[in-house]
Amino acid sequence: MLLPDHFQIVDGRIHLGAPAPTPSPSTAAPTPESTSPPLTRDAVDEVIRTAVSAAGLDPAQGRRTVAAGANSNRTGWMAVREKTAAQSEMNAICADLERQGWTLNPNGDRPDASRSYKRGGWYLLVSTRGKTQAPSTTSALTDSQTYLTLTGLQLNLSDIPLPEITVRIR
Repeated sequence: MLLPDHFQIVDGRIHLGAPAPTPSPSTAAPTPESTSPPLTRDAVDEVIRTAVSAAGLDPAQGRRTVAAGANSNRTGWMAVREKTAAQSEMNAICADLERQGWTLNPNGDRPDASRSYKRGGWYLLVSTRGKTQAPSTTSALTDSQTYLTLTGLQLNLSDIPLPEITVRIR
């Protein structure tokens, strides 16, 4: 018989699994994400414009990927860029996002292709994708071009119910 490494009895019920860890004084400091107030879509649009401008690009040279007012929890920007410049432009955009207080996701990103950030309930994906990864086979890209994109999604993960294992003792 396998038993969990920890259980807790609360109000006559047994809860299996480890309790939430108690932060030690050295780890109790809040992360920038935990203290960041929720952002509006307009604020995220401004973050994108600022980061694109910081990379030396004119935001008007690209286009929005979600129409203004169309969806309050999604936004984005994209532009066709020369492959030779796209990586350094992406790096400059990412550096500015970090300067603005966005937290880099260290897991699962490929620094040469995409990076994701979070802040205020929003997630931003910054990526370059070449002709072979373009969503359409009728892409207007030449062999020397790629897409530079910023995609913003507002996710409230607390709305997703998590299963709880409870055993009642009688």
